[in-house]
Amino acid sequence: MLYWLTALSDGGDVFNLFRYITFRAGGAFMTALIFGFLFGRPLINVLRKRQGKGQPIRNDGPEGHFVKAGTPTMGGLLIVGALLTSTLLWARLDNPFIWIVLFVTMSFAAIGFADDYAKVSKQNTKGVSGKVRMALGLLVAAIAGYWAAQYHPAELTNQLAFPVFKETLLNLGFLFVPFAMIVIVGSANAVNLTDGLDGLAIMPVMIASGTLGVIAYAVGRVDFTEYLDVHYVPGTGEILIFVAGLIGGGLGFLWYNAPPAAVFMGDTGSLALGGALGAIAVSTKHEIVLAIVGGLFVVEALSVIIQVLYFKRTGKRVFLMAPIHHHYEKKGWAESTIVIRFWIISLILAMIGLATLKVR
Repeated sequence: MLYWLTALSDGGDVFNLFRYITFRAGGAFMTALIFGFLFGRPLINVLRKRQGKGQPIRNDGPEGHFVKAGTPTMGGLLIVGALLTSTLLWARLDNPFIWIVLFVTMSFAAIGFADDYAKVSKQNTKGVSGKVRMALGLLVAAIAGYWAAQYHPAELTNQLAFPVFKETLLNLGFLFVPFAMIVIVGSANAVNLTDGLDGLAIMPVMIASGTLGVIAYAVGRVDFTEYLDVHYVPGTGEILIFVAGLIGGGLGFLWYNAPPAAVFMGDTGSLALGGALGAIAVSTKHEIVLAIVGGLFVVEALSVIIQVLYFKRTGKRVFLMAPIHHHYEKKGWAESTIVIRFWIISLILAMIGLATLKVR
């Protein structure tokens, strides 16, 4: 919205600053951060009052989690509110990629909110049916995948790009939309599975989104794409502003979610943030890089899949408990140790993902 102040500029005044994505990204970050600090405590107080007993704790979960009973959930509303406000304020609202990632984020936030509300109101851990959540998520992802394809350059439409092998493109044709659906829904559910310890999910999400934001900015500038030898996708640079808002809102949330958490993000936050990562990857044609940058989420999801399939086949377990962060809890690792080490792993994977921009 503030971008339109450039209409008042003669090219040499303060209004000219609003032309620059980097300046507006900084504004989005600070706006979201201040939003988080201002509304964090009031939101927690409202959630605690409305929810009473807070998020239900699974009986079959790690024993140490029972002390968290009574902690309110739906804290993802703080992140989503900060993200939405900062993006609408600082981004160019005539950019289709901004609306694609906002559509996915808000839609998955709504799905997650419905699930959290069902859990809290019924005081059980089941919530909305998994089939219903999956169906709605696939529908949202299908719309987003088709929408993004309409704004990709003709030479990249329905193509799968590869990191390192930068001249290689795989024409998916009509399979591109199903592929985008897998990326977006898979990312949303992987982040959701990771959100099991205080602060575990939000920092890797911020690290992954920050990495994808840099990539979005790079592939949206023709001079950068020529230097890095990556595919040019006009307009994606604006996604950096969305990412800056996500990071600012994420930090505001982490202030209250740091151990011991005063609030959980719930499915409202985890599904929204995971869907956002998938939507950014699809928009920038960096779906495979997302699997590298978000490798922690991939491992968390795979641990659940492996555990379920192996147990059904043999009646035995590969891990002491899945997702894998619970496995390390069962092995006696302190919660803070698991969280910080997983943060470190996320940062390493992000650096590897960024390296793919240059390596060829």
